[in-house]
Amino acid sequence: MKHIGVLTSGGDSPGMNAAIRAVVRAAHHYGLQVSGIERGYQGLIHNHVRPMDRRSVSGIINLGGTILHTARCMEFLEPEGRARAAETLARHDIEGLVVIGGDGSYRGAMKLHEEHGIRCIGLPGTIDNDIGGTNFTIGYDTALNTAIEAIDRIRDTAASHDRIFLVEVMGRNSGYLAMMSAIAGGAEEVLVPETESSVEGLIERLRAGAAKGKTSHIVVIAEGEECGSATDVAEKLAQKSEFTDPKVTVIGHLQRGGSPTAFDRILASRFGVRAVEALRAGETGVMVGVRGNQMILSPLSDAWEQHTRFDPSFTELARILS
Repeated sequence: MKHIGVLTSGGDSPGMNAAIRAVVRAAHHYGLQVSGIERGYQGLIHNHVRPMDRRSVSGIINLGGTILHTARCMEFLEPEGRARAAETLARHDIEGLVVIGGDGSYRGAMKLHEEHGIRCIGLPGTIDNDIGGTNFTIGYDTALNTAIEAIDRIRDTAASHDRIFLVEVMGRNSGYLAMMSAIAGGAEEVLVPETESSVEGLIERLRAGAAKGKTSHIVVIAEGEECGSATDVAEKLAQKSEFTDPKVTVIGHLQRGGSPTAFDRILASRFGVRAVEALRAGETGVMVGVRGNQMILSPLSDAWEQHTRFDPSFTELARILS
């Protein structure tokens, strides 16, 4: 192998630039040419490819977002789009591809591998930490710390005004980020898709807290929670209980941005180097992950077939500590 490519796809996450940097520098360390594909699979289809040297990734390890940009590409969902992407790789003599993203990005990589024989390695980049095959994903730790900082600030106001605050945390259909934010932020309640919940149950627990003398409450809500968004829950609380004025804070895309933590920078760096080494060794159709602090390789399909679920004991932990 003489030439590899790297792209970022799907939602951005802090640490993606550190991963790009690691791929580029590891490639040059091993004597490989490396090209960056801009705007993910869309750029691959439309030939947005540029060579990258060591200096092209200088000073980016601390930056959020992705210097290669990212996009969601409907064209790539069709066989014709993937064929055009494969043609772009062939035109540039790119023999292997490192795809940094989530399970949707991995599905695309697997299609390229199966349909056109492109050697692909996945790097897990998502704040949701919901990908199977790894204990942690690039960006999760930074997003968690961002959410905790927001909760800490909100608690000051909640305590000062004796209020209930509903804090909505990202995570799509995964409550991992919300659960860990609730535990680390000292929230009184947490609603996540993985555990059965209801507004009526929440009201009962809020009343129980008030009976014990609690005058303020922080409730963390995962954006994919079955009870609805934080705004939906606030409306239901006002309609069904004496808690008629709950305040809502949606942290939203603040969780995606910002300088990555040291943990995410190191994780992304390890992932990037391991991906290049895997391609050189002839690996394909696999993702890099970490378990027990060891770098591992597992099938790309593990990303969606073995979604990361938090240990059920965390639910009980959150209840005990509330």
